[in-house]
Amino acid sequence: MDKFTSDKIRNIAVIAHVDHGKTTLVDFMLKQSHTFRENEAEMLQTTIMDSNPLERERGITILAKNTAIYYKGYKINIIDTPGHADFSGEVERTLNMADGALLIIDAQEGPMPQTKFVLKKALDLNLKIIVVINKIDKTLADVNRTLETTNNLFLEIATHHDQLDFPVFYAIGREGKASKNLEDVKSSTNLESILDEIISFIPAPNIEEGTFQMLVASLDFDSHKGKHAIGKIRRGNLTKNMPLILIDENNKRISGKAESIRVSHGLKKIEVDEAFEGDIIDLTGFSNVSIGDTIADSANPESLPRIILEEPTIKIAISANTSPFAGREGKFTNARQIEERLLKELETNISLKYEKLGEKMVVSGRGELHLSVLIETLRREGYEFQVEKPQVITKIENGKTLEPVETAMIDIPDNYVGTITSEMGKRRGELMDMHNEGNGTTRLVYKIPSKNLFGIRNELLTNTKGTAIINIEFFDYEPITPQITKLRNGVLITSEGGNALKYGLNNAQGRGLTFIEPGTPVYEGMIIGENSKADDIEINVTKEKKQTNMRASTADTHLGALTPAIIMSLEECIDFLEEDEFLEVTPKNLRLRKKHLTRLDRVRQSRV
Repeated sequence: MDKFTSDKIRNIAVIAHVDHGKTTLVDFMLKQSHTFRENEAEMLQTTIMDSNPLERERGITILAKNTAIYYKGYKINIIDTPGHADFSGEVERTLNMADGALLIIDAQEGPMPQTKFVLKKALDLNLKIIVVINKIDKTLADVNRTLETTNNLFLEIATHHDQLDFPVFYAIGREGKASKNLEDVKSSTNLESILDEIISFIPAPNIEEGTFQMLVASLDFDSHKGKHAIGKIRRGNLTKNMPLILIDENNKRISGKAESIRVSHGLKKIEVDEAFEGDIIDLTGFSNVSIGDTIADSANPESLPRIILEEPTIKIAISANTSPFAGREGKFTNARQIEERLLKELETNISLKYEKLGEKMVVSGRGELHLSVLIETLRREGYEFQVEKPQVITKIENGKTLEPVETAMIDIPDNYVGTITSEMGKRRGELMDMHNEGNGTTRLVYKIPSKNLFGIRNELLTNTKGTAIINIEFFDYEPITPQITKLRNGVLITSEGGNALKYGLNNAQGRGLTFIEPGTPVYEGMIIGENSKADDIEINVTKEKKQTNMRASTADTHLGALTPAIIMSLEECIDFLEEDEFLEVTPKNLRLRKKHLTRLDRVRQSRV
């Protein structure tokens, strides 16, 4: 394998809002640079970098990953970062490895909240930016307006004049072609113009004189070699078996050596005997390494500044499942197993915080999506547990209690403006901006307390027949506001255990909407639907139709066909929760239930 000195290395992050096409562009860079042989499976794949099943299902990048391509004698390390603000920890730690960034913007949607969030992080690190206006072939694409809003965004957040000088490319990402001239895109056949610009515009890594030093930006693990520390070599070269010192967050110094060194080639990691300054490497030799630690030559062990992350804004309590069905469907069901898994997650998911409160394990993150991805991951690994309604994290400054506030950008067809303003008014949203996009849609921008946003996405999508596009970004901490009244109706609660029957469910559907099908096992206190009124009611869905000696051809026709059950996703279930309820999470099922299962216990609790 060729050795690349720092002047022949380019480290570039690919940043964008969700679904603006960055992972697709990286796919074509890998293929067009002949990273794979023609007969390799990756040549036929899409979203090659999104290897996690959750990423493929949701169509988003969750975990930041790095790859490398070789082009015209240069090695280009490409870091594919998440576009969602909930995964800001992934973004912040990986941008530390880059010297420049490819900013991809949808030609129809223009810069979005997460575009601004990630770009600000990149400019704060003084990264050189190449802008790619993607999806110019979309029916409603408005390239000129997108370019204008992009320029305005740079003017708003740039910290010095040099950052306003950036090249712009136009692309059709799904066809793998781009050009600096808009009129030449359709006749283009590849992304070489962007790759050429990366070499000429993005600087080589800034190297200091001195011995080996690296900041750990990511971790990996395998059962054979243990923990892998991933980061960019800030100075000096590294050779196999070199004596090293690990400097942790408490400035403790631990001796070790470079047991193995790997560098990226496409999606593969190749073991090498030597790595050079400026390159991104994968290093083993320390079993207790953490993200943010410094690994340095033992002859001159100096620490680098640790990665500083924004604080979590939302927390959720997890505990062992206590329902009558506990232990039936999960492989890992007790509190010790769940806690061990959460502690393991903290080692690599650095945006998460953890606190043990009695039987509860409280996990804090950057948003609902961040926490729901963690819950879904645990569920798929065989864990069984229960979660409570999410809570916002408040803080006290100068004797005042402050709560997190978000900005919500909502794009909707013009005829739904009244629907949105009514719903946001109920949630005490403050309208900051409203303008017509000129294509039959209106953009509304609200400032709203985070606690009032729970359930907003599903509510707005339902009220606009799935046409609303909602983007939420953390704004600031502001003085706490009073709790809003409950927006959700009451629930239908099972009064008896057993299997749900059609006759019982038919009675339940006379009271509201149901969440289960006939034959579903239920227990007392389980929530099986939403009432059409504000109060909770108990109902026996295991009830059968009484048998009589009468025979009539119309005896059962009055039952009619049941309305299909509403099957909610994990996020919808979490949003649905109230303070007195649990969501039971198992590998096979999601069940909503009351914390107190019997009617008598609920009555007693209400009097406390």
